[in-house]
Formats: sequence, structure tokens, C-alpha cells
Amino acid sequence: MRVALIQLNSSDDPPENLPVTREYVEQAANAGARFILTPEVTNCVSASRTRQTDVLRLEGEDETLTALRADARRLGVWILIGSLALKQADGERFVNRSFLIGPDGEVRAKYDKIHMFDVTISETETYRESDGYQPGDAAVMSEVDGVPVGLTICYDVRFPYLYRGMSKAGAKILTVPSAFSPETGAAHWETLLRARAIETGSFILAPAQCGEHRAALGRTRRTHGHSLAVDPWGRVLADGGEMPGVVMVDLELSLVDDVRRRLPSLMHERQYKMV
Repeated sequence: MRVALIQLNSSDDPPENLPVTREYVEQAANAGARFILTPEVTNCVSASRTRQTDVLRLEGEDETLTALRADARRLGVWILIGSLALKQADGERFVNRSFLIGPDGEVRAKYDKIHMFDVTISETETYRESDGYQPGDAAVMSEVDGVPVGLTICYDVRFPYLYRGMSKAGAKILTVPSAFSPETGAAHWETLLRARAIETGSFILAPAQCGEHRAALGRTRRTHGHSLAVDPWGRVLADGGEMPGVVMVDLELSLVDDVRRRLPSLMHERQYKMV
């Protein structure tokens, strides 16, 4: 399977971001990608709840979702929108929602980010995602051309049980679209993704936001970049570096079965007690 990881530098202006995203999708499809993945918060990177309230839309009104559904149908490809920041009908917290779109333009699966990024990186870098976003409560799997795929988002990567659970349920590809902070990205990004691949014997596809994100309101954000594709043995197949663009990679899917046969750790879990 030929896949494409799209690395973005999204601003807090969704209409401004959409043409860039669509151009990269077109490039990826023209290069032969069957499965094209965008990063977390493809439509809007913002640290301002006021700005988000002004520019975000309900799912049924979001122009990024509408346009990428049309592109998937026109190009005949699968698209994972890593996530969209969306309003909810109740007008309370937003949702951080991933969409898997089929070649017919239909939404095949949706996943709401379960684990909220509530952390204090330093005195000047603090995040409280749960203040603005409603966490999900369900793991989600689907298929791309018959290949089982598990959906996750960013901070989920620090919770191995989610990945093992989906892999034990049959997932061969695990997606980790992200907007990782530069400090934790430099320290942990590659290590965490390679660990999830090794623990599960799965391919990991992790498209990422990168660089300094222009903001009309509120503080600017920076993200780590380095979109990664990792194989089931833990080898990095592709690295998107620090600039926006398209990263192409070919997956030899038979490697999943081979690695899981040689190293069947998913089948070796045992119950234990704490003493």
C-alpha cells in the first residue's frame, strides 16, 4: 500500500489553511498514494478559545470536511483527516475528531480523542486541552481496502493499552496524527511511536503539524514536525523533517503477520497481582 503523510503548518484561519491542504492531497494522489493522512487539527491550530469560538464550525458545516470528502471521491483515494477542531451542538466544549473518508467520499469512521493534553511542560508552556475539548470514550477501528486500521490522536500515544487493544482486535495500521510540542517532541516523539510499533507489531502512521503557527488572536504555537512512518519491527521508514510537505512511503503489509508470528507478544499477556 502506498501512503502519504501530509505535514502542515496550519494557522488559526480555516479558510486560509484549506487550499494548502487540498494541494498536498492532490500531489499525494498524483504520486500514487492510495491512503493519504493529514495531521491533528488540520483545519485550525489555535491557543485561543475566543478565536476557536469565532472560526470553528459544527461537523455538518465544516468546509474542510466537505472539501476533503469531495477530493477523496474525485481522486478515488482514502483520506484520514487526522483531526478537525469542531463545535458541538450544545455550545459547550469543542471536539477533536478524526475522520476516515472512503474513495466514495463517505465518512467510514469517526474518532474523538480520548486522552486530553493537560500538562505543564515548563513555566511558560502549559496546556489544558480538557478546558476547551470534550474527550471521547471509545476506541475506533475501521478498514482501508480491507486492511484493519486503528484511529488515535497525538497524546493518546502515551497510553499503550489503547494500541495493544486495537492490535489484539486485528489492527495492522495505527494512525497517530499529531500537533506535538517541540520540547516533548524532541525528547519523546520518535521513541514513543517506535515503541507502539514494536509492542503491537503494527505499522504506525503519524502525520504532524510543524513550525510556528500564525495566530490572529492569542499566543502563537510551535509544533515539532517530523511526520513518521514506522514499520512493525520499529524501523523508521520515513521522516517529514521540519517543513510542510508530502512524505510518501510504501507499506509491505505482509510484514505485520511475519513480525507477529516471529514475536507473538500480543498473545503472551498474563494476569498478575501487585504485592
